Amino acid sequence: MTLVDLFQDKDKKTKEKTETISKWLLDGSLATDELCVFAENSKDSVKATCIEALEYATKINPNIADENVFSFVSKTLTDTAPRVKWESAKVIGNTAHLFPKNLAIAIKNLLINSGHDGTVVRWSAAFAIGEILKLKTKHQLMLLKEVEKMVHEEEKNSIRTVYLEAMKKMNK
Repeated sequence: MTLVDLFQDKDKKTKEKTETISKWLLDGSLATDELCVFAENSKDSVKATCIEALEYATKINPNIADENVFSFVSKTLTDTAPRVKWESAKVIGNTAHLFPKNLAIAIKNLLINSGHDGTVVRWSAAFAIGEILKLKTKHQLMLLKEVEKMVHEEEKNSIRTVYLEAMKKMNK
């Protein structure tokens, strides 16, 4: 079965499609580059499902992501669809430690999404920013200043907590 076949199968729910793609990524029967090209040329709902599959797979094995995947999700943070934004942020959170020299675009776009109207988009951005903040990179001081501002401006306790936990772990 191909990605096209999978998405044309009306009997499969979105969650099942996500799980199938994730399994293919983890067992090596689908290359991440192939998935990214397919997603890039798909409508938002399909793109979001593909990125969600990447998120599931990178949570289990972050090493399946290469620089092309990281670049792809860093760029898709700017898509208009909220689900694409939040799934992309979660992939970045799962994989940022593998790409400490490639964080600039991701950070810029995550900071933009940290002010998004959608709670899930903001929470996912906070997760990824928090994971990046824990890394010892050249971005850490600038990011810490931004996070301190966001802690005071964020209305949701759940999102504030994500930032505060990252700040605590940063000092360990």
